Amino acid sequence: MPVIGFLNPSSPETYANRLRGFHRGLKDAGYVEGENVTILYCWAETQMDRLAEMAADLVRRRVSVLVTSPGATAAVAAKAATTAIPIIFLVSEDPVRLGLVASLARPGGNLTGINFFNAELNAKRLELLRELVPAATRVAVLVNPTNPANAQTTLREVELAASSMGLQMQVLKASTSREIDAVFATFGRERPDALSVGGDPMFNSRRLQLAILAARHAVPASYSSRDYPETGGLMSYGANVTDAFRQIGDYTGRILKGAKPADLPVVQATKFELVINHQTARSLGLSVPPTLLATADEMIE
Repeated sequence: MPVIGFLNPSSPETYANRLRGFHRGLKDAGYVEGENVTILYCWAETQMDRLAEMAADLVRRRVSVLVTSPGATAAVAAKAATTAIPIIFLVSEDPVRLGLVASLARPGGNLTGINFFNAELNAKRLELLRELVPAATRVAVLVNPTNPANAQTTLREVELAASSMGLQMQVLKASTSREIDAVFATFGRERPDALSVGGDPMFNSRRLQLAILAARHAVPASYSSRDYPETGGLMSYGANVTDAFRQIGDYTGRILKGAKPADLPVVQATKFELVINHQTARSLGLSVPPTLLATADEMIE
């Protein structure tokens, strides 16, 4: 029975829906866990420095294919661990710029996967947040310093967008639950008009904490995926990550059937969704403008 090594920087508790997407993609390709394929799950519990050793351990176990998700750190760790085992990645920015593949159409080497663009949509998220909070003049952006590649992309995108919109930008950093609490504690002295939370596995695993603190401090916040407004966050704009997991499941099945990563082009997400929690907007005293009402893919009541 072939074995899939599944390397993830987060924890299983926050990935139930996404894992269902992955298993659906595998099933579409003809594989069902426990019946004709085994999956070894490695969860870093948001401790990014564990990913390199976890990737090396999966290589020592001689898995048939190595799946990394989401983000560049896990993919880079897997690439450093093996040049022989096929690797399917799920990243949120250009994998060519990250050095994972030679090109999107012809990846070359032993890696291919999905780019769901969430790290490259920060400018659009800021535009949508400004549309919902037109009086905002100072925006804070929250990044995880232990995920430097992702943080740098987020800050670069938000800084350019904030400058073009005439907004002042404040950089906030947190890599643990306690540090998130500390960041919001500063809002009593210096409260921003709006908050943009960078896409990051650690933040996703703390999404309920983020939503509660944003509500407590009455700060309108935007996020990278629908997971946040589904747990009380204000709004999100990004690719459907569960569907991206379905796609990596499909690619994993193809590899198990004999396809080569070098021959499978990198899939780029084409559908992005705007989700707004209407109840949260009302509690913040925000009126959702007709343009956003018309373009939102979902309004959570």
